[in-house]
Amino acid sequence: MRKVKKQMFNFENMGEKNLYDVIICGGGITGLLLAKKLTDDNYFKNHKIALIEKEDKNKNDRTISFWEEGKGEWDNIICGSWNNAIFISDEYESSFELSPYTYKTIRGIDFYNYFKKKLDDKSNFKLIKENIIKIKSDNRFSYVKTTNKEYSAARVFSSIPNLEYKRQTSIPVLQQHFIGWFVKTQNSIFNPKELIFMDFSVPQQGNTRFMYILPFEKNFALVEYTLFSKKTLKKNEYEYNIKKYLEDKNAGKFNIIEKESGSIPMTGYNFSKHNKSTLLHIGTSGGWTKASTGFTFKKSINKIENLILYLKTEKPLDKFENKTKFDFYDLLFLDVLYHHNEKGKSLFSGMFKKNKPQRIFRFLDEKSSFSEDVLLMLSFPIGKFVKALIKNFSIS
Repeated sequence: MRKVKKQMFNFENMGEKNLYDVIICGGGITGLLLAKKLTDDNYFKNHKIALIEKEDKNKNDRTISFWEEGKGEWDNIICGSWNNAIFISDEYESSFELSPYTYKTIRGIDFYNYFKKKLDDKSNFKLIKENIIKIKSDNRFSYVKTTNKEYSAARVFSSIPNLEYKRQTSIPVLQQHFIGWFVKTQNSIFNPKELIFMDFSVPQQGNTRFMYILPFEKNFALVEYTLFSKKTLKKNEYEYNIKKYLEDKNAGKFNIIEKESGSIPMTGYNFSKHNKSTLLHIGTSGGWTKASTGFTFKKSINKIENLILYLKTEKPLDKFENKTKFDFYDLLFLDVLYHHNEKGKSLFSGMFKKNKPQRIFRFLDEKSSFSEDVLLMLSFPIGKFVKALIKNFSIS
């Protein structure tokens, strides 16, 4: 297999300030995770690494939620954790223990501040606050043009959104879109020991709609109105449904402490075809979002672990990505959810009714065995999945 010649430069002798070994485009979650992993590894201690990001990242623009076994790297900055969860629909309702997993949440601002502190101490790292206009590549370098300069590196990693997936029609595309309120309620309506993973008691209106609730105190929680559907809604529709939900739960008067919103692509689109030998798309831009759920954080952590090992082989970046059985499973599930969006409540109800939550979380972590995969797949309507299998077999 063709290898990329290792590019190491003596920058002082060359007098080349805009030439780097590694450039990371975008200082969001995945870009920061990669920057830290690279600068923590002694293998890259002589590499000159830059991260280009136009924003200061000084606002709490999101929450990051994930599950893991036992204590973890992020425990010092989590704002909440839960060992129990509940699934609610009119077809099936269950309260369950997550053990051996713990569900954890980090505020975006705490995540950003943690990484700023860690990366400030790295002598081979530079944060460049500029707006990226264009990235182009050849077999030796990729070039990042900003409003001020042009930078080049033998390896460039980009989390800049690639919207090509929206323009194609052969692969289904849904959005996981939501608005969430951090609310302080007059009445104690939340159980701080039990998160609500999915509450399908809200009207479905032909879509897959549910409430997702992270309860921090008896009267303080993140209440999020979430959809898996083709189109987003107007802002007032999300907020009306949050308000109605709180009224139905007898919240009493409430104060909105903070708001968050987002729209995450759920698709089996092959983002990796845009990679080059010197350019790799990462995060959501690289297809690192779990297509069937919209979760990105844990999958990005696993991808980066593998990427660090891969970089040490000096192979071209466009050979990094490999399709797995889980990509195909996601494609099938999305196809069914796309064409039968009103059935989302039934699909998820069947999954939770017929499987232990630990099996579901192993599956979502892409660590389940084939026998577990089969059992989980049998939770769904066989006819619809067979049709999706036949239709998508050639695509995979």
